[in-house]
Amino acid sequence: MRVQLSTFDRSLLSGEQGEAAAFAMRLLVRFAEAVGAARFVDIEAAHIDGCLYLGEVSLDFVEHLLRLGGRVRVPTTLNVGSVDLIHPELFHGSDEVGRGGARLMKAHEELGCVPTFTCAPYQTIFRPRFGAQIAWAESNAIVFANSVLGARTNRYGDFIDLCCALTGRAPYYGLHVGENRRARTLVEVESLPEEWAEAGLACVAVGHAIGRRCGDRVPAITGLPPSTSEDDLKALGAVAASAGAVALFHAVGLTPEAPTVDAAFQGRAPEEVIRLAATDLRETVHKLSTVPDGTPLTAVSLGTPHFSLAEFERLMPLIDGARPMIDVYVNTHRAVLEELQRRGWDERLSAAGITLVIDTCTYVTAVMRDLSGTVMTNSGKWAYYAPGNIGVDVAFGSLADCVASARAGKVVRL
Repeated sequence: MRVQLSTFDRSLLSGEQGEAAAFAMRLLVRFAEAVGAARFVDIEAAHIDGCLYLGEVSLDFVEHLLRLGGRVRVPTTLNVGSVDLIHPELFHGSDEVGRGGARLMKAHEELGCVPTFTCAPYQTIFRPRFGAQIAWAESNAIVFANSVLGARTNRYGDFIDLCCALTGRAPYYGLHVGENRRARTLVEVESLPEEWAEAGLACVAVGHAIGRRCGDRVPAITGLPPSTSEDDLKALGAVAASAGAVALFHAVGLTPEAPTVDAAFQGRAPEEVIRLAATDLRETVHKLSTVPDGTPLTAVSLGTPHFSLAEFERLMPLIDGARPMIDVYVNTHRAVLEELQRRGWDERLSAAGITLVIDTCTYVTAVMRDLSGTVMTNSGKWAYYAPGNIGVDVAFGSLADCVASARAGKVVRL
């Protein structure tokens, strides 16, 4: 299909807006033809996942754009990089990744990107409005923007996300189009385990279930706990996008495009109904652990996606008391770090034996000191990816379980 081009699109292609923009637009036109987009749409913002160093090609692409005089045309945030630029001493990887990763992060700044270095840009000042057309990469950020904020983006990958940022344009297809945001599958949560005191576990279990069973179809969920918070929805979307290809979900009564079931389905009938009972949710959470209770731990890792300030407010009362027997890491971003410093919480966390990791995440780069054993987490996404990414066994549990286990040096349940 040939893509319809606006006058501005043609000026981008002709080089009137600069050589880098022309290069980016040529790639976008080929991409739009491949996905069957009929035209392009203006975007209000971009979020770039390509600042994580995956080899020389990552750096070559950005350096080429810099040589062409590239500059982003819309507010553009950056996902995690390969190193913590604030705490470089935490990096234990190769010199190539350390130097290349730091240069790649800096090169994106030179293109005009904002150095947020977070997978949760929606919890900074760069929070898209309802209905905004954007071009975001990073799976959890995409599903959160679409589902919880009602912004509109497809699952953009490395390089294409940056091309959108340099042109301010995105192919108009997929979830940019209102009709395609209609739910297809109804997920009914019929009952919750009585012993689960917090909504977070339920949301991780539901997210993992829809990721495995819905693929890339849009689900509408009913029956989530009334106490479900924004961070709980963040965790749901993150594990759904990891375990499957979910880029948008509707939580009826909780997310903006689903005040009712009928609204989520745009007046049409579900193509499939999935029912989840307490036993299903217990089994799903149980399977996120690859080891039994009582297994010795080498570390605990929290904050994937990045820990919010609200999550730190839940953590702080739990750290008083005995120090952990093992390493404890919390991944978060610069904006939250500034608030922690203002409150003096960064010093309390350090005194309690907790290491803050900024700009990056423990399962994408070499930060964790000891990977010889099992690591515990309260993140469904971390539990899903870490065995493959960094070769560790994983125990999954609630935030309170993780803190208690860190003190015991082994997996315990409260």
